[in-house]
Amino acid sequence: MTCEVMAGVAVATYRRRRPPEDGAEDVPIRTDQSAFGAELRRWRRHRRLSQLELASTAEVSQRHLSFLENGRSRPSPEMVEHLAIVLDVPLRARNALLNAAGFAAAYTEEPLDGPALSQIREGLETLVEAHDPYPAYVVDRCWNLLIANTAAARLTELLLPTDVALEHAGNLLRLVLHPDGARSRIVNWEQAAIALVERLAAECGADPTDAELAALFDEVTSYPGIADLPRPSLRTAAGNLVTDLRVATDDGELRLITTISSLAAASDVTLDELRLETLLPIDRASADLLRRFSERG
Repeated sequence: MTCEVMAGVAVATYRRRRPPEDGAEDVPIRTDQSAFGAELRRWRRHRRLSQLELASTAEVSQRHLSFLENGRSRPSPEMVEHLAIVLDVPLRARNALLNAAGFAAAYTEEPLDGPALSQIREGLETLVEAHDPYPAYVVDRCWNLLIANTAAARLTELLLPTDVALEHAGNLLRLVLHPDGARSRIVNWEQAAIALVERLAAECGADPTDAELAALFDEVTSYPGIADLPRPSLRTAAGNLVTDLRVATDDGELRLITTISSLAAASDVTLDELRLETLLPIDRASADLLRRFSERG
């Protein structure tokens, strides 16, 4: 089963904005289906909207929307952006829509360790380290670890032997879900695994064009035991931003909640896809345990 099917679809709340004048700067091009039209139709159907529903929400005529989908009209860059907002298209896919319409990408994609984002990276590093003695880290859209504080490194050491950590700790999904990963140390592994698969399915559903994310979904759901998880729980979990995690240590059980946040109003693809994850102790015993781990160094 693909991640697109697993995720389901939720139509995002539309941020009201005055649309471009219906047909402004749009010119007839050809009668065959355009690349942009095909992608627009794909997104509309993925969001489970009829042409009439999308036209109504976007405040354009259904006739004009039909012309855009079948290639009889060419959209302006403003119209592409407007429809992408209505359809809640992520920045990476918005660039692809613009390219399909014959326009240059509007959003940069700078590496987090490059000079353009150096100040933001330094800010994130400061924020993550300030969370110590509680674990905190930053991941990209495919859950690859980009920034982590000392407490997160200590937790990884508790969860995994060194050789296994080197293989799996670079990706948080693999660390938790892989059979050679942290399963034996996570007391509520099934609950945690369900939450992670739900979240990944929702992220796949948010962008059905992301082949790399889809490949990650196919990989982790092929791991032993994942297919046996309770199926009714595998539902869209876009709003599930808090996860309970219970870890067995030699000093007692560590009970944590994981909170997830993102950067608001990002205009760079890299920044738009970053997720800051912080782990907080649920009870005083867990807080004391994390402090003891910190004092040991």
